[in-house]
Amino acid sequence: MGLLRDIGAPGVLVIVIAALLIFGPQKLPELGASIGKMITEFKKAVSSTEDQENK
Repeated sequence: MGLLRDIGAPGVLVIVIAALLIFGPQKLPELGASIGKMITEFKKAVSSTEDQENK
């Protein structure tokens, strides 16, 4: 989560406002859920790869 520290609160606010303008308020929760699932799958894949390398 170092990226969010580097961006800061004003940067996050700008990103959220831009996302609202681009995708609209109806699509934003759907987009958030998709991104969350994508991050979860990515973490699983990284963990699996690290586990295989450690064996």
